[in-house]
Amino acid sequence: MTENRYISDKAVFIDNYVHLNLLVSKYTAIKQLIYSHLRNSLSVYTWKPELDSIKDAKFPLYKGRDDKKILYISGVALKLEKSQNQKSLDIAQAIAANLAEFDGDVFRIQIVPPGWIHFELTHPALAAWLQSLAMGIFSERKIASDKHLPINNSGSLFAVQYAHARCYSLLQQAYREGLIKLQEVLLDTDKNIDLQKTSLSNSAPAYLSVSCPTLIPWLDSEQKLRLNHSAEIRLIGELVQVVDDLECHPVNSTVNWPKAALNLSQAWENFWRECRIWGKVKTASPELAQARLGLLMVAQSVFRLLLEEKLGLFAPREL
Repeated sequence: MTENRYISDKAVFIDNYVHLNLLVSKYTAIKQLIYSHLRNSLSVYTWKPELDSIKDAKFPLYKGRDDKKILYISGVALKLEKSQNQKSLDIAQAIAANLAEFDGDVFRIQIVPPGWIHFELTHPALAAWLQSLAMGIFSERKIASDKHLPINNSGSLFAVQYAHARCYSLLQQAYREGLIKLQEVLLDTDKNIDLQKTSLSNSAPAYLSVSCPTLIPWLDSEQKLRLNHSAEIRLIGELVQVVDDLECHPVNSTVNWPKAALNLSQAWENFWRECRIWGKVKTASPELAQARLGLLMVAQSVFRLLLEEKLGLFAPREL
């Protein structure tokens, strides 16, 4: 019975994933996705200068602080009020109506006076985003050589290196136990390595991703995210924020990268302390164990980028 339910859940997820992947996978960051959808909606509503502002990410768009959902708040209607000679609430409602017609599978949209637009990412869309990162959306990203990167061996950032190494070792353990199928990508060669046949030195830059076409069971039969523990939701929220910062800020950004990395490592530590993978969870809820392993996979790839691209530190695979 459990096996049949799992097969059914997986089939539903595959159908939804194929559809949502077309909408989500083009954009690494959720913030990029929202800007794109706003631009498409406004293309029939306003003129080119406003569209250029959307393209250049100059319209107000903030990630909400709700710990229970992935929420963004846009002030685009407030900014258009003067140029369009309309009330911001009317503009927001018109934009929302257009978005709901085409993007209802991706966002739940709410209008809040005087004209704020709230975008809540749906669970299937969030699952598609997590899957794209777990499958190696960062695989072709080369770490830029930037002389301004700090050569920072500060002990305060050891927690970030530890989290990266721990993610890596836990995923290898799960692979050996048959919990998940993985491939290892060597970043200097872009080759996929069979973990079972190859032993790599700790110095080889690499990350782990799921073996295609493996789909992680992020969603249950009701299309709700399995990862609903507060520590899981917090970690996902931090990952969304860091990826937004990585993809949507210019080189001269004022992002405090050490703080962002430490916030992410703290969220990871809370997740690992509160959310088990082995033992009873592995036996009674293997789909939940696999979803948590998928979250580790996403975290490992983001930790690597933070360490090597923004902090100028080595991303160790073991300590």
